Amino acid sequence: MEESAVSPDLIPIVTNLSTPLSILPSPFNDIQDPPRLITQGAEALLYRTRFLTSAHTCALKYRPSKSWRHPALDVRLTRHRILSEARTLVRCRREGVSVPAVWSLDWEGGEVAGQTGRRSGGWMMMEWIEGDTVRNSLNRWLNARNASFEDGTEQWDTTKAQSEEFAVELMRKIGHAIGRMHEIGIVHGDLTTSNLMLRNTKGEMGLGNGNPRLPTATDTSLDGDVVLIDFGLATQSVQDEDKAVDLYVLERAFGSTHPTVEKLFKKVLIAYGLSYKGALVVLRRLEDVRMRGRKRSMLG
Repeated sequence: MEESAVSPDLIPIVTNLSTPLSILPSPFNDIQDPPRLITQGAEALLYRTRFLTSAHTCALKYRPSKSWRHPALDVRLTRHRILSEARTLVRCRREGVSVPAVWSLDWEGGEVAGQTGRRSGGWMMMEWIEGDTVRNSLNRWLNARNASFEDGTEQWDTTKAQSEEFAVELMRKIGHAIGRMHEIGIVHGDLTTSNLMLRNTKGEMGLGNGNPRLPTATDTSLDGDVVLIDFGLATQSVQDEDKAVDLYVLERAFGSTHPTVEKLFKKVLIAYGLSYKGALVVLRRLEDVRMRGRKRSMLG
């Protein structure tokens, strides 16, 4: 699974990882304020670090060299994946899709001492998205809603964004963001609520020193701009089928991760249908994708 440019204080910190910080290539392995490891996947590690100055927090996505691969193949695959993701992000930014900005990259890294032809791996430095994932934000909102019912509260406190209208508006923003991405011919490949972020636009989560604080159970706001992240599996495609599969993956993610708000997913599709000219064709193709998915489930 690919990693995302998300805030470290908003997701669990992975401790006890088998890959030490010392594997990072220069200049990240010999600085006074070393990068902070956020999460690790099969292909890459995500760090929080600084860019140029201490005031510019950024996300460092590092793809270490795989010792079990032939050195030439390893370099080729690493280069392809880093450049492919970077080009996708740059194109999205240029076309007005809300994604993290790419600030710097190196697809090769330095040579590994004592291993002829072996490189240390490639990295990409991206904009740090201040906020939280849609998954975490929705879960806090749902917990607050359930708590209000358990306490016997008949009316939600709208100042804490517990009204269903806030969730409906979030669905609309998600549908519009995906539609804008599909309009320019980009298919995400892994659309889940963990790969959608709500960018903090009001500054409530800042501490005044450039560091975000950990959200609490009372942080139930669904306000903010939707940002698409983690384009490691993204492709360029104009095929309606590919775009429909993108939507189907997100629909299934809502069903499994947020079943109580799955009924609101139709708001995502409505907003998507209004987002660009060819969207209605994609929605019709989505019906075919759903049918095949149901048949596959029945047959096991």
